[in-house]
Amino acid sequence: MPGGRLSQQERQQIALGLADSLPYAEIARRLDRPTSTITREVMRNGGPTAYRADLAHRATERRAHRRRPTLSRGADAPPQEHGRDAEAVAEYEETFTTVLMASGLNKMAARVLTCLYTTDAGSLTASQLAQRLQVSPASISKAIAFLESQSLVRRERDERRRDRYVVDDELFYQATIASARANDQLVETARQGVAILGPHTHAAARLENIARFLDFISESITRAAEQAREVLHARPGATPGNLHRPGPEDG
Repeated sequence: MPGGRLSQQERQQIALGLADSLPYAEIARRLDRPTSTITREVMRNGGPTAYRADLAHRATERRAHRRRPTLSRGADAPPQEHGRDAEAVAEYEETFTTVLMASGLNKMAARVLTCLYTTDAGSLTASQLAQRLQVSPASISKAIAFLESQSLVRRERDERRRDRYVVDDELFYQATIASARANDQLVETARQGVAILGPHTHAAARLENIARFLDFISESITRAAEQAREVLHARPGATPGNLHRPGPEDG
């Protein structure tokens, strides 16, 4: 039933839906489940091309068995800040990680980014990340290197001269701008092809249309990010009433 643990029959239906190239939302609708449940189930069990219902079911049973002693300790578990529900936080972190993986991040990079975003301080050292995620420092180093290359985290030194890895509001804006500009090389290369293949040929026309499309998308994303940048600096829970919204005068 909705909200309960997936049954083996439901996992078989998921596998059949993936084999038919159905979107996650459609599989979820057929099973009367949230789309996030299907996305998380698939991504934690091999992804859409490697998902197997029987393997996923056995893996879930193994995870549940491993968690049972931990959950039974109750008072021994570290208390959550602000009275948070530890189980709900863990479930949310798993969902957030799955969504980041669906957007293109590998699993470790997604786990590190989730950990940083759900930490109140918004920054952790490599050793703190390794301890929280129960992985090796080498795994953290590799994930951080990738996230830094994508402008998704930044590095700073604390008072003890340790490297801390930080996520903040401005980084999300910078990552959006970097993503918008990532197509510049493709635009330039496409237009080189127009000159080489001849401006009046079908191939050249195709490449020029690609270049124009990507130019338009990049400019639109950049303009929207600039206009919405103020949202990232609004106070939590506030509803800014004076944010600039695009209008006719913005083109």
